[in-house]
Amino acid sequence: MSVPTYAATILILGDSLSAGYGMSEEQGWVQLLRNELPQHQIINGSVSGETTAGGLRRLPGLLTSSQPDLVVIELGGNDGLRGFPPSKLKSNLTQIITLSQQHGANVLLTEIMVPPNYGPRYAKSFTQIYHQLADEYSIKLIPFFMQDIAPDKSLMQRDGIHPSEQAQPTITQWMLPWITQVLSE
Repeated sequence: MSVPTYAATILILGDSLSAGYGMSEEQGWVQLLRNELPQHQIINGSVSGETTAGGLRRLPGLLTSSQPDLVVIELGGNDGLRGFPPSKLKSNLTQIITLSQQHGANVLLTEIMVPPNYGPRYAKSFTQIYHQLADEYSIKLIPFFMQDIAPDKSLMQRDGIHPSEQAQPTITQWMLPWITQVLSE
């Protein structure tokens, strides 16, 4: 894997899965990613409970203050858990992508899936949005990193929603090649 020689600024725009909910910031995957990529500045713009609308509201300030080369979007889980319409999810993510690109940043989109109890039609239309946007904007789509973690109770916190401290190195290793690939392009 080739690692770029320049120092990039990476903005992680996410929710509790990236904010390190239920643990100290040092234990979360974003900090572990910083340890893997010390030559880059990694800004964790993630907030527990964040929706795509909240991320969109905060994005202009984050883009101005950090001037990122890469924006990693890990949002939508809270939209899905609240049963928001997929059309609203798509509209907000579209605006987040276009604002990031207009600001000169590359974009990586992280696929999000909702639990199966939301019904197959909602779950399918929800997940399809991520694939549609990746195609439409020619950006890379990172497969949902919780897919292999969520079924393993030893990697989950008691709430059954959030990954445990033990899952964080796995998430880091899942995200690392996607991020380094985009940075080396």
